[in-house]
Amino acid sequence: MNSGVIVTCAVTGSGDTVGKNPAVPVTPAQIADACIQAAGAGAAVVHVHVRDPETRKGCRDTNLFREVVEQVRDRDPDLIINLTCGMGGDFIPGDDDPAVAGPGSDLIGPLERLAHIEELRPEMCSLDCGSMNFGLGHEVYINTTANLEIMAGRCKQLGVKPELEVFDLGQIRCANYLRDNGLVEDPPVFQLCLGLAWGAGADAESMLAMRNELPEGSKWFAFGVGRQQMPMAAQAVLLGGHVRVGLEDNLYLSRGVLASNGELVEKAVRIIEELGGQVLGPGEARKELGLGGR
Repeated sequence: MNSGVIVTCAVTGSGDTVGKNPAVPVTPAQIADACIQAAGAGAAVVHVHVRDPETRKGCRDTNLFREVVEQVRDRDPDLIINLTCGMGGDFIPGDDDPAVAGPGSDLIGPLERLAHIEELRPEMCSLDCGSMNFGLGHEVYINTTANLEIMAGRCKQLGVKPELEVFDLGQIRCANYLRDNGLVEDPPVFQLCLGLAWGAGADAESMLAMRNELPEGSKWFAFGVGRQQMPMAAQAVLLGGHVRVGLEDNLYLSRGVLASNGELVEKAVRIIEELGGQVLGPGEARKELGLGGR
């Protein structure tokens, strides 16, 4: 069991959740407010996507990321900021020619996906370690090994710690390849992403199998989507890991009760403390994750 636990709050994501819970933040000011709310509830790390304020859909506009980062740093300079690099990997085959990107595709090069990281230099950024199918349609998320090598290498040059997001055992092997080839510095930080279609399930057996494939000395977080968010938070603590919660992954505090980011963090903190753990603040989290001072 992990006695010193870091809580990450993923405050908004890019999914179609805005109309399902009014607490899902959209504008940069709302997203920054959600980050500060999460920090006040006990989160040491905030995982940040941005949304187009007009369409309310996820986007990768560097100016929007800048607004969020500046507001968060002005209000809580110690809070660890983890910006997504997940946007720009979506491919949907065209109806007439599957070799041509159809509507909804957003596929760009690896360095372009790091444009906001180059400019804003957060402490951390997410790096999804592989390609996979999403949902029941034609959407494919693409992250080739060659692109991951470029992105990981550039993050190392920038001094930004990649959070290695892994959705199955094969993606852990890919992340280990990046580390073994000197593209990721120790300690590697993993995020075990459970319950998404079509990745590993949100269950104890899947989490244990994935944890057992991590390199010795790794730091790792885990999350489950939907109603599995809190059970997977508890399971992560019991298996020696850290915790991620937030409205990106789950909209409810309990059955039929909509949540805010702060309430989800508060609930995770209660679970951690009831299990006998202690929640770490940003300073302690920096040491644990090998980040140093900002």
